[in-house]
Amino acid sequence: VVRQMMWLMDHIFKYTNFGIVSLIHGDFFIRQGRAHRDQQLMLLKEHLEKYYRSRNRKWIVLFPEGGFLRKRRETSQAFAKKNNLPFLKHVTLPRVGATQVILKALVAPQENGTPAGGDAVIKESKSKGPQWVIDTTIAYPKGEPIDIQTWILGYRQPTVTHVHYRIFPLKDVPVEPEALTHWLYQRFIEKEDLLTHFYETGAFPPLQGQTKAISREMTLSNLWLVGIQSLAFLSGGMWYCIFQYFYHCLF
Repeated sequence: VVRQMMWLMDHIFKYTNFGIVSLIHGDFFIRQGRAHRDQQLMLLKEHLEKYYRSRNRKWIVLFPEGGFLRKRRETSQAFAKKNNLPFLKHVTLPRVGATQVILKALVAPQENGTPAGGDAVIKESKSKGPQWVIDTTIAYPKGEPIDIQTWILGYRQPTVTHVHYRIFPLKDVPVEPEALTHWLYQRFIEKEDLLTHFYETGAFPPLQGQTKAISREMTLSNLWLVGIQSLAFLSGGMWYCIFQYFYHCLF
């Protein structure tokens, strides 16, 4: 999956020690803000056409909320109040632009629930285009996520990260702006309910007909974590050496 995955992430991550890796991998860094929105969506469309199919990508990781929670929560709540939308505390209202660009660029046009163009298009869609939306909601004990500094320095006790996911057939997701906006808003309103239940009870709510949410534990290998962190330190040192080299050459 990782080799066939494309990430959309905030442009600030371009300047981290894994930025060069993501650039080589063909991921897309998106700049936030109203002033950049139209240009960024156009660049995203061009990027998908250039890299997604040519590199046989099958998955896209997208954050529809379009930014960090601590930066967007206040403006999202103000927008919700102005437009008579639910007040959200644990998530923000999603932005539709990037989602719509992805759907239009990568999903075959639908006719009565079936891709237009017959069997040939269906085969092409299944072989290269996305088929599902995996809606992921992440919860942290006491609402305190692990940050990069904690990963590196280890000054907090180990914690359990809870991941709740649902799967939707992509053919059921509308493409028209108004219908897509409503569909996305509903997903994030449901996320708010999921997280409210989690922070009140310590667990996600069970599915209908169940008395307890069924979960599967996944423990990361300490050896794997040491290897990843070693690579992170090495890449950070590499960038420091490169910076020093160019600094001495210029000055």
